[in-house]
Amino acid sequence: MKRLDGRVALVTGAGKGLGKAFCLRLAEEGADIVAVTRADTEGLEKTAKEVRSLGREVLAAKVDVSREEDTLSMAAQALERFGRIDVLVNNAAYYYGVTRKAFTEISLEEWDRMMAVNVKGPWLCTRAVFPNMKERGKGKIINLASEVFFTGSQGFVHYVSSKGGVIGLTRALAIELGPYGICVNAVAPGYTDTEASRTIADVSKYDISRTPLKRLERPEDVVGIVAFLASDESDFITGQTVLVDGGRAMH
Repeated sequence: MKRLDGRVALVTGAGKGLGKAFCLRLAEEGADIVAVTRADTEGLEKTAKEVRSLGREVLAAKVDVSREEDTLSMAAQALERFGRIDVLVNNAAYYYGVTRKAFTEISLEEWDRMMAVNVKGPWLCTRAVFPNMKERGKGKIINLASEVFFTGSQGFVHYVSSKGGVIGLTRALAIELGPYGICVNAVAPGYTDTEASRTIADVSKYDISRTPLKRLERPEDVVGIVAFLASDESDFITGQTVLVDGGRAMH
């Protein structure tokens, strides 16, 4: 028996990169998948196809996590299809194609978009799935933070700030949702070789000298902790942020 047999996992930002990797790993663990993304419908179709190839059911939908009506519809579709939502992975983020710039040069629109997707999005998605998890007395919510909250990052003040917001949201939600048997944790990857990261910088030139494990992070380095936090093995862990960055930031 696989550790997520009979479970349903909802993953946002599932069209590529970490989101796709999470969908496939959770499917390998036995979960049926609700995969959503805002714009990358082509990538989403590929993710869904690969999930089905693993023998799991999948519901794929176009969702803007910063819009309440989208997140409520997402949860409704998931419940209509599968009858339950056991795991929520808040992976969607405004990151692809973001350019580094001084904090004085970031437009108000870009700042607001960053906060809307990266902080309001996880909040709205959690609100959407909460009633079903509360009714069943159990659930796992996993938020994607980032190593940059611990180390800072030049020219990325809005992104760093948003990931600090994710960690704060994780801790506050863990307190509120704990009485209902719902665990809320965050995973903080380092700079990972994904399609989005390649729009930010040349991954081949990434400085690994401060990484004790002396290599660039890959999506497969992150999926194991997410599978663990989604499973019963983590039933007494909540409010935590787990760094998965090869040791660059230690706490």
